[in-house]
Amino acid sequence: MAGDAFLDALTALEEVLAENERRTRLIKKRMTRIRRSRARGILYAESVSREDGPLIVQLLTESSTALDTSGANVRRAEAQALYNEGLTMEQIASRFGVSRQRVSVLLRKARE
Repeated sequence: MAGDAFLDALTALEEVLAENERRTRLIKKRMTRIRRSRARGILYAESVSREDGPLIVQLLTESSTALDTSGANVRRAEAQALYNEGLTMEQIASRFGVSRQRVSVLLRKARE
């Protein structure tokens, strides 16, 4: 199904989820290190300064931003696919749990 925007959006979402899994593993490792440091009486400022690479808060922000962006793309593409198959904006709104006006915005942005 070449040129299927919804399938393309799902593929992109898979990639984001895989990257978020990598971030999650890194976050968990850092959490473990911080807990061990605290158990030894090491201050947070010292624990954080020992960390190489992005901090937990940075990884959380990256994960959230990537998922929000990809999720928006999936919503727009799915709304457009359903609309193209004959569902009304009201039906799509009911399935998505949003207003008809929100579906209208999703469809407009999907066409842009």
